[in-house]
Amino acid sequence: MATNGAEGEREDRVKMEEERRRNVVYMCGYLPGASPEKSPMLSPTPVRDPGGDSWKDVFGGGCGFAMAVSDSGKLITWGSADDEGQSYMTSGKHGDTPEPFPLPTQASVLKAAAGWAHCVTVTEPGETYTWGWKECVPSGKLISDLAFVGSFQKEVLTRQSALLSEQVSPRSQASSPNSGTVSQLNDRKVVEETVKRRKVLSAKQENESVTPGEETFTPSPCLVTLGPGVRISTVAAGGRHSLALSDVGQVWGWGYGGEGQLGLGSKIKMVSSPHLIPCIQTPNPGKDGALTSSQGSISSGLQTSKAPGNYVKGIACGGRHSAVITDAGALLTFGWGLYGQCGQGSTNDQLRPTCVSSLLGTAIGGIAAGLWHTICVSTEGQVYSFGGNQFGQLGTGGESAEMIQTLPRLLECPDWKGKQVKMVSSGARHNAVLTEDGQVFSWGWNKYGQLGLGDSIDRNIPSHVPIDGCLPRNVACGWWHTLLLAEVSV
Repeated sequence: MATNGAEGEREDRVKMEEERRRNVVYMCGYLPGASPEKSPMLSPTPVRDPGGDSWKDVFGGGCGFAMAVSDSGKLITWGSADDEGQSYMTSGKHGDTPEPFPLPTQASVLKAAAGWAHCVTVTEPGETYTWGWKECVPSGKLISDLAFVGSFQKEVLTRQSALLSEQVSPRSQASSPNSGTVSQLNDRKVVEETVKRRKVLSAKQENESVTPGEETFTPSPCLVTLGPGVRISTVAAGGRHSLALSDVGQVWGWGYGGEGQLGLGSKIKMVSSPHLIPCIQTPNPGKDGALTSSQGSISSGLQTSKAPGNYVKGIACGGRHSAVITDAGALLTFGWGLYGQCGQGSTNDQLRPTCVSSLLGTAIGGIAAGLWHTICVSTEGQVYSFGGNQFGQLGTGGESAEMIQTLPRLLECPDWKGKQVKMVSSGARHNAVLTEDGQVFSWGWNKYGQLGLGDSIDRNIPSHVPIDGCLPRNVACGWWHTLLLAEVSV
């Protein structure tokens, strides 16, 4: 009896302590409808509670709007304005007032992500909804010829059903997306001219992918139709493409794939229905002699990279590239390689998931991607970066603003020496991390104060963000802003 009484007292104390704490969201940076007189917030500023509810988590947001979820499971958006058409159409006009965004379901929202002008969410039953830029919303209509992956998807869906029932570039592009290492670039003039050509070509391809006369936006959330029994656990959104990760570690993708960011082995301009992305190859051959992946039989044209692991546990989307992490901690990247953001030692586009071999032996636990760069954190709390460094977003210090880092490089920050980083987030050109002891560091582009350091000066090394009177729990970067979820005493 005495033991039970002591346990009961402890439980009561824990409950009382929890009742004395609440979550608060802070924001720094710029949102057109939430920043006073269009001026940026240079330091973390509290965001008002979502009317009669409390905060549960933050997801950053897109270009001109912020996203979070309330304790009751409602998707909360704010920050857009009438004169910012894309953010208004994507998130609704809420100005500086966080309000629920209407979804066609009463189920609680678990995860959310946003690209430039589209959003994607996951609800408690594992369903996915998306809306915004029309080409990012699956229609079931295949604009490009996907015949070469048709048989692959059919085999994958068959295998998955059975499984569930049981339970731009500094060099001109090479013809092979996986060709050899590029040494340090010395002729900057050649680099700049070639980058310019790749940018012009990419922009031309994007314009050609939009059908004249079609409406630009789909403002109402649409249910994404996947295979039978598929339950999605998390999602990621790039500039114009989306990835979804199922609870059995399979990756689905849709949207714009002009640089290979959908990992299907070709530069498909548009994939208007979700397709499984072959990520992991097992060593055992199938009955017909073809190699078999954990996501189905793969034809010779869709061979995957040999990477440790049996399933995917993490996903991230950059502007036009993607990254996934396997259960064994291997990192695979695919898509646009203009600035070395795929970490393959070259500036070639990667048309299918390819293992970042230089990180083999280092177990990666978290991943984030910006427009032109990639950041990852190991299971031991070390941070690696690669890609474009135009605004110091790699955090490596005093290199040239035009530097391109094509291989992962370990960040050595004196301020977090001895600390372990437990999560990382990337905006368009800036990053923020949270250490195990609840400290926040940020670096990169800071034109709008999105680093939360009290000024608008870019940083090329991680800098400590001063936040007093709270315990940070999560950090999430939007394109021009940063959100912080913190716990405070009441």
